[in-house]
Amino acid sequence: MKTRLQALGLLDRSIRATSDDELVSATEALDDDHKEAVERLVGGAVTPEAIRQAVVHGRMNGTMESIAMVLSDAALADCIDQLGDHADEPTSEQLTEVLPGLVERHGLAITRVMLASTVAGEAKASAIIRDLLKSDDLVKLPKEEPRRIVPPAERDDGTVDAEREALRAKRHEARRIKQEEAAERRAQSARDRGRV
Repeated sequence: MKTRLQALGLLDRSIRATSDDELVSATEALDDDHKEAVERLVGGAVTPEAIRQAVVHGRMNGTMESIAMVLSDAALADCIDQLGDHADEPTSEQLTEVLPGLVERHGLAITRVMLASTVAGEAKASAIIRDLLKSDDLVKLPKEEPRRIVPPAERDDGTVDAEREALRAKRHEARRIKQEEAAERRAQSARDRGRV
């Protein structure tokens, strides 16, 4: 399971490292069948925003992998063709030998997506490809800035949200009133006990 999540993480990173212009170029280069497949996957018009949104929502249900496969299908076919008899189980040297041509013909971003897609697809060479995406000078993925999973509690510019402050004040006042009422009830109860 951990390996699977790591593979999906690499694929996600490769897509996020792809610029909007690269996504536009990649989708424009698709044939009609592939364009139609992407339209179905994103649920409408194919734009970089629609692709990214579909990827975010489709990380665990296979949509992200399907989008990556469609976008990088031509690059994968080219890679298989270039590797020839070694396509099923290439060595690191064989892969690094064909990568420059793939990058030249399909672009760096789509080559990365194709490589990450094969890792997610559990290819026999997954370990080698994973290492290339992490350390090869030509295709390694850029370092990632840590992402914030939970939104910040306060705004970054230091301003105080007036609505939030008003709600806090209202809650504080309601709590104060409840405490006063409870104190009054306790006092009344004590007075009543004293009369008995």
